[in-house]
Amino acid sequence: KGELRIQSLTFEDAGMYQCIAENTHGIIYANAELKIVASPPTFELNPMKKKILAAKGGRVIIECKPKAAPKPKFSWSKGTELLVNGSRIRIWDDGSLEIINITKLDEGRYTCFAENNRGKANSTGTLEMTEATRIILAPLNVDVTVGENATMQCIASHDPTLDLTFIWSLNGFVIDFEKEHEHYERNVMV
Repeated sequence: KGELRIQSLTFEDAGMYQCIAENTHGIIYANAELKIVASPPTFELNPMKKKILAAKGGRVIIECKPKAAPKPKFSWSKGTELLVNGSRIRIWDDGSLEIINITKLDEGRYTCFAENNRGKANSTGTLEMTEATRIILAPLNVDVTVGENATMQCIASHDPTLDLTFIWSLNGFVIDFEKEHEHYERNVMV
């Protein structure tokens, strides 16, 4: 197939490689550079978020994406407690930490540790729980004669520290109230 495979790369394998294809009609060349990348984990370019919000009873994924070569092994701690996979906690292969059924007890400082054969590094963020957003009054089915107006209501409760946005859609398509102001009108009650 004209394929070159190099296994167990070392720094000595780095350099310019040339492929020569030849037949009775002539000869052609193609060049490519092979760079060997090796670095200890670093969070300089992509640190963990300092503040992570998660809704009560919900699910959160805390990303851990250091730059490293080869790919590092990951571990997590909450405070001084080392975390392991369980019914509510899972450490993904890419280093992300998933927590489901969030409770107040999950709040705290989470640290991701990354280690490869070149070194190790860690990054820390704080998880805070917010009250889950809930629909208190959902829109009801409405029968209206053609040409008349219809009003639908939606009321929700939410964590007071967060903003709340209502998005209306028709048959799965979001309604743009600015473009369709002659047909739809939004009334926001505080």
